[in-house]
Order: sequence, then C-alpha cells, then structure tokens
Amino acid sequence: MRLVSFQHGDTIAAGYLDGDDVVVCAEGAGADRAVLDVIAQGPAGLAAWQACAGTAPRLARGRVCLMAPIPEPRRDLFCVGKNYRAHAAEFHGSGFDSTGKEAVPSHPIVFTKATTAVIGPGAPVRASLDPTASVDYEGELGVVIGRRCFGVRKAEAMDCVFGYTIVNDVTSRTLQSRHNQWVIGKGIDTFCPMGPWLATADEIGDVARLRLTTTVNGETRQDASVADLIFDIPTLIETLSAVITLLPGDIIATGTPEGVGIGFKPPRYLVPGDRMAVEITGLGILENRVE
Repeated sequence: MRLVSFQHGDTIAAGYLDGDDVVVCAEGAGADRAVLDVIAQGPAGLAAWQACAGTAPRLARGRVCLMAPIPEPRRDLFCVGKNYRAHAAEFHGSGFDSTGKEAVPSHPIVFTKATTAVIGPGAPVRASLDPTASVDYEGELGVVIGRRCFGVRKAEAMDCVFGYTIVNDVTSRTLQSRHNQWVIGKGIDTFCPMGPWLATADEIGDVARLRLTTTVNGETRQDASVADLIFDIPTLIETLSAVITLLPGDIIATGTPEGVGIGFKPPRYLVPGDRMAVEITGLGILENRVE
C-alpha cells in the first residue's frame, strides 16, 4: 500500500494510491495527521483504509498536490551519517568532516533533523536560508517505524518497520563543519524533502535489492544499492532502541551514498534554479527545486 498526504484545492487530505487514482480516506481537520494515525493503529488502520475503497472519493493523481507523506512528524528525524563506504571516504577527505579520525565509522553516527525542515515533493528548498552558500544534496532511504519499541534485537528489528519513503538530507556544508555537530547545518527550514509516498514494508519486500539514484539538472550524481549500507536497518534499529524508545511514525534516514556535491573538486554546491531528483526502486521519484 502506498500512503499519501496531499492537497486538492484548499483542502488537505490523505489516502493511498490505486493505479492512477488517489483514494481519499481522510480530509479536512486532522488529515495532516491521518497517515501517522494509520501507522499507530497498525494492521487495523490499514484494513480500515482498504475497506473504504468502494465508497471513498477518488481523485486523479494528476489533480492533487502531494505533500510529504508525514507532513509533520511527531518528533525530529533520526539520521545516520557516513553509512556508505565510498561516501564515508569522500566526506572524510573533503576537509569538512568533524566526526573524528575514522574515515569509516566503527559505530553508527546518529544526529537529528528538525521536523520543521520537512517539505513535500515539488516544494522549493530555500537555499537563501544558508548564509554560507554551501548547500548540498543527500538522497537517502527513509525507514518508518511501525510500533513502540525498546531494546530490540537485530533478529526482530524488521518487525518494527512499517514502511519506507525517500528523504533528501539537504545540508549546509559550512554550517555542518563550523558547529562541529550537524543539527544546525542539516535542520534548516525546507532542508528535508520527503516523499512522494510511504510504501508499506510488504509493498517493498527485500530492501537490499533497492537502488538509489540522485540527479541534479538531469545529471546522475549518486547511484548505489541499499545493500551497500555499512550499518544495515536492523543494526540501526537495534542501536537506537537500545537507549531510546522508538515510536510509531519515527523516521530513520539511513545515510547517503557517494556522489554528493562536497565530494567534487571543487565542490559542486546547489544554486537557485537547480532541480534535484532522488529515485528509489518502488518508492517513486522525489523532485525539488532550489530557490
């Protein structure tokens, strides 16, 4: 099932994709939290939405404006740095890495990204908010947690996954380095495009077979397999849940592969007018422009 939040006219709504149609399962007041509610309800929530297929309104997908599937996450996103070997090497060699002497980390590097950074597909990334003009892209697989969990072992970790979406961890490289931690450089408003939909885990199956590509103005910059993660999804869930209770709707951005702008000599930062597109198998294409 591919869950979406969207606008049609002045109305916010939520539902799921059925071919070229959007099945409208919630609209109006509270619809911006409807996907979160379904996640919290688990299988019963999904079954209720599926049951309304025969009576719910349908809209042509081209008539709606998709938002981030979770427009306002319940708390900051958990993000993982340097989680592909080639990217870890390129970032470590860039001169902007403040994480220590290790090129390839021995343990997951975890930081957070503000909920107010989240925008949907097609929405503009406001590069003008970065006073250092060092805006970079990072296409990533986002993992959405499906149930409250603490102390999860790797063997059971995938049972906690509700589904997957695309995240673009847009970053101010200079601010990331200047503050010696990553929250300010990565938490800028509009610096977290997400979408276009949230696919349930059964829709995707084996995440290791997924491929991620990022283009800027049509030029391929990133192209990697999710199987290349240094710390896989079960490891990330085990690591986080060992000390933090994960909640339904929590989002883990799993890291970006080689090919970010900082890896070029000289760096190829984003400028107003650029268009980014992140594509992951089965999760659609997340496109955003820079202004």
